[in-house]
Amino acid sequence: MTKVLIVDDSALIRRVLSEILSEAGFEVAVARDGVEALVKLTTFLPDVVTLDVQMPNMSGLDCLDRIMLQRPCPVVMVSSLTAAGAEETLTALELGAVDFVPKPDGVVSLAVEDLAPVLVEKVRAAATARVGRAHRLVERLRARRGEIKSPVRPAVPVRAVKSSRARDTGTPAGIVVVGASTGGPAALETLLSDIPGDFPWPILVAQHMPATFTGSLASRLNGLCALTVSEVTGPTRLEAGVIYIARGGADMVVSRRVSGLVVLPAPADEKYRWHPSVDRLVASAMAQVPPAQLVGVLMTGMGDDGAREMAALHKAGGLTIAESEETAVVWGMPGSLVRAGGAEAVEPLEAIASRLVAMVPR
Repeated sequence: MTKVLIVDDSALIRRVLSEILSEAGFEVAVARDGVEALVKLTTFLPDVVTLDVQMPNMSGLDCLDRIMLQRPCPVVMVSSLTAAGAEETLTALELGAVDFVPKPDGVVSLAVEDLAPVLVEKVRAAATARVGRAHRLVERLRARRGEIKSPVRPAVPVRAVKSSRARDTGTPAGIVVVGASTGGPAALETLLSDIPGDFPWPILVAQHMPATFTGSLASRLNGLCALTVSEVTGPTRLEAGVIYIARGGADMVVSRRVSGLVVLPAPADEKYRWHPSVDRLVASAMAQVPPAQLVGVLMTGMGDDGAREMAALHKAGGLTIAESEETAVVWGMPGSLVRAGGAEAVEPLEAIASRLVAMVPR
């Protein structure tokens, strides 16, 4: 039985989370703050920890840092859906947390119905997460920050997309679509910060997140990447060498206007399970751009979002890259693409940028 340690200073939240997880078949223990959590880390020996961000005595971030040093295990943050909560949660993901869930607010009893399936799914996924890989990724990111990156093309031969001249309107010759979920923020930082400033195509990113988080994610990445990074909050014309982050809580789709290709947010489509939907983004891109002018990249994440449409893209003549099992925190999404036979290349995280650079013509 999977053992879960719930860490929260609110007795009500501890009770609610305990009931949800106990009913789902987990063995549960609780801690009132970070100090007590560190004691139970070595006595209860949890497989997963859910950790409140804001607590007295020891903050969730300080506790997380100690967990990763004392006894690394998968941690799911429980955070408020506010701008401040988003910043703290992204910091937690940088420190090694594998995922997060929204903290119930208002009338907690009314939020349980929505929270329960998300909490159970994410805790189950966290129990299978390769926390050692997440921790090593965080250490690599810390070591790399501030360095000038100049990725080189790989020595191994790769198939490249057919070159085509951009339209007179300035429409880019092609598009890169990237999908990620659990473990994605740190993985995206590794990938996108290694893309050189003269990269000729726009990069569209669907990272499963709520709306209050994606703006902070885009802002952080913009400060770390050679390319401009922005969150898509309205119809936006695609420009070469710009990274577009899908706004959370909705989907992002590619469309064509008189002025050229645009990307815009769309209400979440219920036929897609996760949002922003990678499958929907890829399908919309294929509807507007020849498959030979598209590259799909599917990275760490639970479930299979993106696998179906990227497999279709590959079958139609487009190029696809799946993150390898050796580096993915959760090999759900990229693993599904590989098993479907839809991956042109399977690469460890640190090699994806150079493979992508080699695939896209200058």
